[in-house]
Amino acid sequence: MLNVFVICTGNSCRSVMAEALFNHLGQGRIQAFSAGSHPIGKINAGALATLKRHHLPCAGYTSQSWEDFTDKIMDIVITVCDNAAGETCPVYLSKAVRAHWGVSDPGHVEGTVDEKITAFEKTFGILQLRIQKMLALPLETMRPEELTTQLNAIGKLSITEDED
Repeated sequence: MLNVFVICTGNSCRSVMAEALFNHLGQGRIQAFSAGSHPIGKINAGALATLKRHHLPCAGYTSQSWEDFTDKIMDIVITVCDNAAGETCPVYLSKAVRAHWGVSDPGHVEGTVDEKITAFEKTFGILQLRIQKMLALPLETMRPEELTTQLNAIGKLSITEDED
């Protein structure tokens, strides 16, 4: 089983949704964890509501520091911060395969309840698409360089693109 570590700055929203999706979709192949370089200490209620709408577990998540995982060997590390929005993406130094899957933070969306739900659904959809594409790869047999290239390409996919 491969250990996947999803990292962002605050570990309250995107990384938690990705952790839930990886553990659900990758059962038997993936064990996912999430953390932040500067965790805010609580999980975003919108992220939990999104998981609930998609019938994924929404209990047991904590906003935690990546330092809590120093004794855990990670095979793949994925950052989900949004460089386009000026976020500083944490750098996790390990021998793990690393990829960047920048996605906007729906937790910062202002507007009506429906607009906020739409933002969470869009982020969830992007993460789901990327995780499904990743899980379609022969992860266990790919060379690290090849896997890095593939994962970074997947990180550029959006939900408006074709699924094939």
